[in-house]
Formats: sequence, C-alpha cells, structure tokens
Amino acid sequence: MDERLKKLLAVAIEDVIQTGNPVGSQHLVEEYELEMSSATVRNWFAELEEQGYLAQTHTSSGRLPTEKGYKLYVEELMHKRTLNKRELQDLEKAIDIAETDDQKSKAAAKFAAESMGNAVVLGLHTADTYYTGLSQLFAQPEFGDWSRVVNFSGILDQLDDMLQAIRQKTFMDPTIMIGRECPFGSICGSVMLTLDDGTFLGFLGPMRMDYAKACALMLAIKQRLK
Repeated sequence: MDERLKKLLAVAIEDVIQTGNPVGSQHLVEEYELEMSSATVRNWFAELEEQGYLAQTHTSSGRLPTEKGYKLYVEELMHKRTLNKRELQDLEKAIDIAETDDQKSKAAAKFAAESMGNAVVLGLHTADTYYTGLSQLFAQPEFGDWSRVVNFSGILDQLDDMLQAIRQKTFMDPTIMIGRECPFGSICGSVMLTLDDGTFLGFLGPMRMDYAKACALMLAIKQRLK
C-alpha cells in the first residue's frame, strides 16, 4: 500500500479507537491539522474503501475501519507503548492491596478492565475462571444493539469451555486476535497472554480496542505478578 494511504489509515483508525464514531474527512483535517484538503482525504478514503480497509456507514458519510483495516494497523502501523508513571503506580497500588496470588491476579484484571473500559477474562492456574468489566464492555457503542448483547451473552455462557480450549495454548507474548480470529465473536477483538504461573489473561473488547494500551497493560501485569 502507498505510504500516504497507510498514514491516513493509521490516523483514521486511532481516531475511531478513541471516539467510537465513524470518521469524516473534514473532522480528520481539522482535528489533526493535516496538510491536505478534505477533498483529498475523501479521495484517499475512497481508495482505502476500494481496497477493503475502510467501509462507509449507512447513517453518515463517515468511514469505519474493517477487520482487514484493523489487522493491517496492528501488524504494521501501531506504535508500541508502555504505561506511564501514573498508570504503573495505580497498577502497583491495586495489586499491593491484595494478599494471595489469586487475589493479586484478580485485582490486576479488575484494574485492567477499568483502565481499558473492556472485559478481562482470567483463567487461574487453579482452573477457576474469573471475568470482570462486562458492564464497561456492554457500555461500548458497538454493543448498543441489544441483539448483539444477547448473542454475546450466549458466548459467555460457554466461557469455561472456550477457555479450556484456549488454555491448551501458551501465549508467550501478547497475542492480538481480531474479528473472525477472535474466539469470543466476530464483532470483537481480543488480546491474550499467559503469565509465568500459567494463568491465562485475556482482554476482550470491540474490534476498535486500543490494542497498544492493552499490550502495554498485559506486559506490565506479567512483570509485576512474577
């Protein structure tokens, strides 16, 4: 793909990740002070749409990234990040309050869910399953359609069976699964990691999840639960 299109796609996806709204050409030019006209952005949007990386919504002239677009973003365009000092302090505070190893893992999961605004699934080394953040997840605009929530709730009913299958694998590094690759549903995105004690940690959110922040949180949690 042309570098100019890659840069525009990255800006568009990062805006959607933050707002949850379809992105328009005029908004992008004004918000990010792009050195191009909105007409040029619209033309480039059309190219990205033709290549399958963006899709135009039915309700507005804005675009949303497709599954293909998000995959390209995480594979080539996403900048890695680390937690800032305040985030690290808050994580350590949440963990330090807990006493047992399992309680520390649950406290870290709860902190991550609140920080991400998504759900976190924890498969403890004792084979117990713990999940938190479902209310934040269902508050995301993607799950405003109740039929989707009902369908997703059905998936959660099978969570233990799904986790048993997932935990047969070891995720040494944060592993991103988007759309049809995501075991929790094709409208979702997930990030998975196996901690040093064998605990499975999974972040679950809409496809527009902030994957860079999710990976940073996972690595920080793994480091502090050693």
